[in-house]
Amino acid sequence: MVASLLNAFILGLVGGLIPGPVLTATFTEILQSGFRRSMRIILWAMLTETIVAFISLLALSSVGISDAVFKALSLIGAGILIWIASSIWKVKTLDTEQRVHFSLGKISAMIVANGVLWTFWITVCVPKAILLGRELQFGQLIFLLLVEIGWLISTVGVAWTFSGFRTILSNPKFIPLLFKFFALVFVYFAGSMLYDSVMFFTAR
Repeated sequence: MVASLLNAFILGLVGGLIPGPVLTATFTEILQSGFRRSMRIILWAMLTETIVAFISLLALSSVGISDAVFKALSLIGAGILIWIASSIWKVKTLDTEQRVHFSLGKISAMIVANGVLWTFWITVCVPKAILLGRELQFGQLIFLLLVEIGWLISTVGVAWTFSGFRTILSNPKFIPLLFKFFALVFVYFAGSMLYDSVMFFTAR
């Protein structure tokens, strides 16, 4: 159970560092208006993502799906993590040249339309959350909360670091090594999910 809670937090930490719409918008806002203004994007993105996560959690937990289905979903989730890891592995820079205004509506639409986010929650986080909920009262909500706390910490951290050390972080020698490490963390989670699912089905 402790391992599941730790995994939730780590998934959030690493998830917050995945290059995508939120980080792109955050870095753009930092370049345009500074770190403080970028917090508006981060906090609104967190609220929207939490709603996505909660909807996914409610939809899957309310239909009484068996553990076998979640283990099968975890197999798909492992593939998603490996796919994400392969994208992270290729990252060479955090910089962006876009100059745009990010309204709250635009931020929400950007996140809701992000298919990778929905897939990540439905195939990776929600199955783990529901399984934890069967071991611990309100475990699924605690799992969701820990993922979002981890996401917020890592996203704010990387945004602050980017704002203060942009020259260093833009160094092409540093970024590839950092994101290769993040990719390997996702591969670890994928391997763990594959192992758990295979052991579940072979033990039956």
